[in-house]
Amino acid sequence: MCGICGIATRGEAPDAALVRRMCRSIVHRGPDGEGLLTRPGVALGMRRLAVIDLVTGQQPMGNETGSVQVVFNGEIYNFRELRDELEAKGHRFETRSDTEVIPHLYEEHGLEFPRRLNGMFAIALWDDSARRLVLARDRVGIKPLFWSVRDGTLYFGSEVKCILAAGGSTREVDLAGLDQLLTFEYTASPTTLLRDVRKLAPGGWLVWERGEMTLGRFWTLADSAQPRSGDGQRSESDWAEDLRATLDAAVSRQMVSDVPLGAFLSGGIDSSILVSAMRRASVRPVKTFSIGFRNRSYDELPFARLVASHCETEHHEEVLEPSYLDLVSDVIEHMDQPIGDFSVFPTLLVSRVARRHVTVTLSGDGGDELFAGYDAYLADRIAAATTDRLPVWLRRTIFALGARLPETQAKKDLRSSLKRFLEGAALPAAWQHLRWMTFLSPEPRCALYRPEVLAEVGDGAARAALAHLENGGADRSQRQRFCDTTFYLPENILAKVDLMGMAPSLETRVPYLDNEVIDLALRIPSRLLWRRGERKWLLRRAYARDLPPVILRRGKQGFSMPMKTWLAREWNPLMHELLAESELHATGLFEPPAVTRLVREHEEGRTNHSHLLWSLMVFQLWRRRFLLPERWLSRGEVA
Repeated sequence: MCGICGIATRGEAPDAALVRRMCRSIVHRGPDGEGLLTRPGVALGMRRLAVIDLVTGQQPMGNETGSVQVVFNGEIYNFRELRDELEAKGHRFETRSDTEVIPHLYEEHGLEFPRRLNGMFAIALWDDSARRLVLARDRVGIKPLFWSVRDGTLYFGSEVKCILAAGGSTREVDLAGLDQLLTFEYTASPTTLLRDVRKLAPGGWLVWERGEMTLGRFWTLADSAQPRSGDGQRSESDWAEDLRATLDAAVSRQMVSDVPLGAFLSGGIDSSILVSAMRRASVRPVKTFSIGFRNRSYDELPFARLVASHCETEHHEEVLEPSYLDLVSDVIEHMDQPIGDFSVFPTLLVSRVARRHVTVTLSGDGGDELFAGYDAYLADRIAAATTDRLPVWLRRTIFALGARLPETQAKKDLRSSLKRFLEGAALPAAWQHLRWMTFLSPEPRCALYRPEVLAEVGDGAARAALAHLENGGADRSQRQRFCDTTFYLPENILAKVDLMGMAPSLETRVPYLDNEVIDLALRIPSRLLWRRGERKWLLRRAYARDLPPVILRRGKQGFSMPMKTWLAREWNPLMHELLAESELHATGLFEPPAVTRLVREHEEGRTNHSHLLWSLMVFQLWRRRFLLPERWLSRGEVA
């Protein structure tokens, strides 16, 4: 695990000092060492977090002749099998590192080599003979990789700050990225918040040869979702047994480490299953880590403790308080690609707690996307049978009535759930379950932006979302799962976990996104994911004998925090500072009266605008830190 960066030119040797500066910007990703390679046409850099082969695993790493060189961020879980296969073909290895299989695999398979890898990875490979740089990112985007081209030179890195450190961006805001951030709380590949910085797509590759660039994909979800012979004859029990065996095997593979390892435990079904599987695979008690809140409707610690006790783990926990306002500057420092999701805070805090005890954690991310666990799936089913059948005028009338319902402080109760459902139901039915994952609807959107901004962004955010629903899934449920796995999962969930985990130098692995688990999960018939209104039916059945019944019966809670209350109280001064009329005018992007109205309605408890308000605050903080560094104090506090 590490962070990577580099520069490629049309032939001249890049400035090594620039790459060292890029490496310094991501020291937190790799505190255990630095590697650098400079040759005509390319410079590769990396920062290492030592996890496997602690002694001889330094990068860059090459083949026998040194003609192929690699820097790599991530873990390859099938590297031993690949190494045996390559040694049988005459390749010679000098280390025990998973990195070393990559240049040899490239020699055997060329640009198809990423298809053979089971793992999480962002790879930069230089082929001296072809004068070719290859960038590749894992199937579902667990590890990030950004790139830009400026004045005929390619810059790339694990974080946007690498590119900024080398002068690879003009730092001009991409309005499409801003609109996506406020609409969804994240940006969609290849878009970022900078016009000239792009994300490499999950399952994608980039080839740079003598100044010419080509982009492509080595894998799509459709590759894994094709039915196999005999699938149609399988019983529910067959699917459940196969799922259990496949996920258990993935957990065992991902527990391979030369450093201490543990797991995030929320008390939800996905992390609880993960910990139970780790317990069976380990001879020592599993170390588990949880975060809680004083607000009981947000707090899942009692459930996490129940699972920890049941699985006999070594359990550690911490409570996130409103006083943790000082976390804001730390969060923004590590979010050079902004995310509006509140859960960045508990994710950073639980990562810090874990890092005091381990170097690697396993996480349950991916379970909701693969097994249709989100509330939005249920909301879409209800809407399809009720509100979607009503005329538009009646839906709008019902929404207007629902908007008058007063807000509550609870995370989830009948009133807040009904209000959120009606908000989503008022949006176009074509958005399907994305209606309940959107935070800037058409009317406030038109009022929020200045006219020239609105004209430029158009309906780009909507098109970006709907494109992910047009994915060739066999039925509505599978299309929605495909959408979440290619859109919400990599752009929000995985990006958040990577950034907040690597901030304290913690590697996070995700067994639900192991190649073999994905390949199986996407073939499971949709009818087995739901049973009598119970989501994740097959997953619960597969692990029914391993967990307490109260955990198996739990609904989806979500990893969040009471931001709607904190913005009206403890964090209210920060909101007023960042969204003051003078600050908004300075951006030249927003209509201050519209933002003032949102703030007032939220403070008065009429409407919960916390998602949109916080995303606006994140943008303002990001702008100060990365576009106006003079507004950001050297000690990392908000100016």
